[in-house]
Amino acid sequence: MHLNEITRVQAISKKDFLENFFKPQIPVVLKESIKDWPAYSKWNFDYMRKEVGDIVVPLYDDRPVDYKEGFNEPHATMKMSAYIDLLRSEPTKYRIFLWNLFKEAPLLQKDFSYPDFGLRLMKNLPMLFFGGMDSHTFMHYDIDLANIFHFHFEGRKECILFPQSENKYLYKVPHSLITHESIDFSNPDYDKWPALKSVTGYRTFLEHGEVLYIPEGYWHYMKYITPGFSMSLRAIARNPRNLAKAIYNIFIMRHYDNAMRKLHGQKWIDKKNEKAIYETNKNLKH
Repeated sequence: MHLNEITRVQAISKKDFLENFFKPQIPVVLKESIKDWPAYSKWNFDYMRKEVGDIVVPLYDDRPVDYKEGFNEPHATMKMSAYIDLLRSEPTKYRIFLWNLFKEAPLLQKDFSYPDFGLRLMKNLPMLFFGGMDSHTFMHYDIDLANIFHFHFEGRKECILFPQSENKYLYKVPHSLITHESIDFSNPDYDKWPALKSVTGYRTFLEHGEVLYIPEGYWHYMKYITPGFSMSLRAIARNPRNLAKAIYNIFIMRHYDNAMRKLHGQKWIDKKNEKAIYETNKNLKH
């Protein structure tokens, strides 16, 4: 894989962000844009344990998709306090994914504000993400192809991004938002996944207080080098093609895929994975 280091800036004006990163749809890391937030100094595991420790949270691991599971159905649940204790005591694959603090922990909203990057942020969708050492997401893109601002707290996280233009090399699974689940994007096996040698993307490592801008529809893979957590804010896709694809994903693709899982079971999942390999490797011959 050809991975370019994501540009990092200390601070940036709204005008410069829009002109240099949003309009050309290029990722960037903002290093000092949230130092005035209470969350910058307060948000760590101790604070989360104290403020929201009694809330039961959904947990996900890296097991392959099962046809019996619904869309984004959690693999386990646990009190936040117990989960944080687990993160601190041993490596775990369990992650918190898309946890809406607007609904689940509204008291945390006092600790941050909605920054003005020149895009209208969706204020009812602040999402938290937690993970243990070496846990990771599958390579995926978000169903709404939104512009994402990913604010990192506690620990260190590896982020690998690809634009949609790289789909032909990524072993994208049809009728889904993921690549083939067997791929380790931190250490890919090029003998098994030869098309990855042709893919071009971006990589960075996030530390506490840094913000990663992920452009519309970008694929992203997140790996927790140490236990940590992040929050994402999002703005609706502006590109008409991306907006149309988001509407299709939400109202057609998701329901079609769920219906086929119920109708064909594991055969549907296996067929999609086989097609991902066949279609991607076919692209190498052209």
